[in-house]
Amino acid sequence: MDNFTQIPFTKDNLDRFYVRTSILDSLKKSLPNFKGKLLDAGCGKMPYRSFILSNSEVKEYIGLDIERALVYDGEIKPDFLWDGIKMPFEDKSFETIIATEVLEHVPNIELYLKEVFRVLKPNGTFFFTIPFLWPLHEVPNDEYRYTPFSIKKQFLKAGFSTIEIKATGGWHASMAQMLGLWVRRSPMPKKKRKVLSFILKPIIKYLIKIDKTNDITFKEGQMITGLYGIIKK
Repeated sequence: MDNFTQIPFTKDNLDRFYVRTSILDSLKKSLPNFKGKLLDAGCGKMPYRSFILSNSEVKEYIGLDIERALVYDGEIKPDFLWDGIKMPFEDKSFETIIATEVLEHVPNIELYLKEVFRVLKPNGTFFFTIPFLWPLHEVPNDEYRYTPFSIKKQFLKAGFSTIEIKATGGWHASMAQMLGLWVRRSPMPKKKRKVLSFILKPIIKYLIKIDKTNDITFKEGQMITGLYGIIKK
């Protein structure tokens, strides 16, 4: 079980369950836009590669990452490495570009998005997900948490014309995610963690069930777990 496209709901996975399922759900909703040659721009270990190739019109999947991004295993490595400044591709090379949980790690997002815009074909699709409610991770390379308004401004600066941004979860999902993170990751005795995980598991399940992402609008006081978007050139 890969924990990215087949996600167990167990007491040991309460911290990751909602974020993983919400990314997968947003990906599934966006798959009709995926086609042709795809660039995973910040690919890591490419956890969605097989899923995308099996469930979309994508014909070729290319992984790109910076050399120091993370420790790759022997079998899964990027197809291309880059220096974080200029992507090693010609203009208008890809119909689809994706970045799942990447943009929060990019120190210069203006440069990154301009490169995405450059190598994306006209009418091409850029799909992204980013966390909003999530612990510090990949420290010290955890750079930003974006609101829907700030990330939209960055896409406009880069030249994109059609920008659709949605939340991956609202108030109830945010509470579920925080409870899961707290019970699995905060310092506490092992026995206490086990008991509290057992108690909180049905509560987390209920909170996820009643969260309605389709009803979320970006208004004053709204809580969100993260964002995803379909951006067109």
